[in-house]
Amino acid sequence: MPKKNIFNPYQLRPENIEDSPSTYWGIFRRIGPGLILASSIVGSGELIATTVLGAENGYTLLWLIILSCFIKIIVQNELGRYAIATGETTLEAFNRIPGPRLGVSWLVWAWFLMVMFTLMQIGAMLGGISEILNGLMPSVSIVSWVWIINFLTVVLLITGRYWVVERVSMGLVISFTVLTVSSAFVMLKQPQFFSWSEVLSGLSFHPPVGGLITAVAAFGITGVGASELIVYPYWCIEKGYARFSGPRDETLAWKLRASGWVRVMGVDVVNSMVIYTFATIAFYFLGAGILHEQGLTPKGSDMIRVLSNMFTQTLGTWSLPLFLGGAFAVLYSTIFAGTAANCRVFADFTGMLKLYNKSDYAKRLFVTRIFVVILMFVPSLYFMFLQAPVLMVLIGGAAQAIMLPIIGFSTLYLRYWHMPKQILPKHWITVGLWISSIIMAFMMGYSFVQRVFG
Repeated sequence: MPKKNIFNPYQLRPENIEDSPSTYWGIFRRIGPGLILASSIVGSGELIATTVLGAENGYTLLWLIILSCFIKIIVQNELGRYAIATGETTLEAFNRIPGPRLGVSWLVWAWFLMVMFTLMQIGAMLGGISEILNGLMPSVSIVSWVWIINFLTVVLLITGRYWVVERVSMGLVISFTVLTVSSAFVMLKQPQFFSWSEVLSGLSFHPPVGGLITAVAAFGITGVGASELIVYPYWCIEKGYARFSGPRDETLAWKLRASGWVRVMGVDVVNSMVIYTFATIAFYFLGAGILHEQGLTPKGSDMIRVLSNMFTQTLGTWSLPLFLGGAFAVLYSTIFAGTAANCRVFADFTGMLKLYNKSDYAKRLFVTRIFVVILMFVPSLYFMFLQAPVLMVLIGGAAQAIMLPIIGFSTLYLRYWHMPKQILPKHWITVGLWISSIIMAFMMGYSFVQRVFG
């Protein structure tokens, strides 16, 4: 029998060309990558790192949370623009960065090193979900629940495709956003937990008074973290934005198509930012208002129990099941979307190392499925050895924070040296990209100086 052809979303063919929608409703029907991104963001970053930051510092670092949500989206938008214009994945783009090479660029290896640390965040989420399930069914240990969730997630991801990831992520994003924002609104009416004067004070610059690593980690993973910046173009390509634009040529038709799909992608970026910004601020308010006022900081295996105060102290003890369901949605959405993304990037990485022919999409799918298993197994082992979810999240967040300015300035290099001229960003976007990269570098430099001389 002849070998069945498998559709390759990474291959640009003239027959896949499609004009972008022009109406608002048409554009909103074609967004989606940002929702997957949002579901992977509002887990370790918001539920754990953001609330711990609020618990340690109160409202004084609200400025950091808002800055973190807004400052990185220009980098995200420009990496997406580059992927649509060239059809190249993020690692393929990073492989163009000059400097030392060992098979691939030093920046690709920097990504690999970062992911080895950020997988601790997945392990932390596995531990958090297992803590919830252990509370419901104590006869099954937390460690056993880790491996049960591991197995079920592997089965779901191996048998799924983009549409499965997108729909599951969308449902989870909606559920945890509604739950958390509702609880935060209830807290606004409780003066023992909330004060507008404290909120306004938190909008001015204050250095962290709690653990510095918490502030660095929160900046690294709230909003769009380094991991999400790297994986976003992969989802854009799989959604079809690059192949709908078609192979790049010098024609006006290609420029109009590509510009149109960049516009769709831009709406997707802004839409996801609105979702995770609301959720992030809500989590921070709950951590600053409730946990900080009561002197509670989530630690170790008590993480979920301490965090549950954010709901029970505002809505009442009846809301504990509501919180547990929301926490499950938040944490599992991160595991699901994060692993789905990472296995695609790792398949790309091993193909770039010539370990297999990644232009053969059947082989690429096979390698992707292998990495589903590996990238669930490694975080489970991390949790087995550490069993400290908050610490694991903070370590992963710090690793992402270090990568942020590197990604920012690398995106600038791609913009000036490799972005097709027909689709260059407007001047104000380029200025914004410079500002974003400089601020991220300043934040990391400030953190380093404070750590060394503090």
